[in-house]
Amino acid sequence: MTREETGRLDRGDGTHLAWARLPGRGPTTVFLTGFRSDMEGSKALALRDACAAEGRAFLRFDYSGHGASDGAFEAGCVGEWAEDAATALERLTEGPLVLVGSSMGGWISLLLARRWARLPGSRIRALLGIAAAPDFTRKLMWPSFTEAQRETILREGVLHVESPYGPPVPITRRLIEDGARNLLLDGPIAFDGPVRLLQGMRDNEVPWEMAAEIAGHLTTQDVCVTLVKDGDHRLAREQDLALIVATLRELRG
Repeated sequence: MTREETGRLDRGDGTHLAWARLPGRGPTTVFLTGFRSDMEGSKALALRDACAAEGRAFLRFDYSGHGASDGAFEAGCVGEWAEDAATALERLTEGPLVLVGSSMGGWISLLLARRWARLPGSRIRALLGIAAAPDFTRKLMWPSFTEAQRETILREGVLHVESPYGPPVPITRRLIEDGARNLLLDGPIAFDGPVRLLQGMRDNEVPWEMAAEIAGHLTTQDVCVTLVKDGDHRLAREQDLALIVATLRELRG
């Protein structure tokens, strides 16, 4: 089995991003984690193990303020984390790529695909979204707040929100305002490669209808949406992980 390499990447301002990668045959699979998640999650590790067993190239990493990377979470935002991802892809990978984005990682993968689609010879060949959540700050997060909570964010710059996954999460005014500058579902999402969207119908974070909405905005005709009727937001059960790995194999060829 291929041995994984690890390291830390200076993104250019002294902030170091933690990463781990497998050398191997391309295209390289890149896993993009979700909001407040990290590269040690079950989906990232399942994909790593599948790629290692097949001699395939794979990259996982933590955005700034996440996992083992430098920085404070509350200082970041979607646009900054997308730039972290772009830096990791540009400096740690070669050749064609398949991006696998979980939740917020799905938003980031779509931002990268749209941006690089404008360039000749884009390296991004395919996308796999797992409960992909583009525009979640506006479509899901902001509407869930009370008027008093919104006023706190606007007045104080931060609101600490209870989370079922751990300690309260700091939601900042910067996160909300930056999200509004990176919206995707207000127009076409330019990408010509194949896209596969996996979505649980018991997802309490992202409505399953969002997968169909994403599909409708993509310019490519090669889009398939798979609904997991009893699947939750994480899609981390054994059968969910098997579906994710099988879908990646189908995309990657």
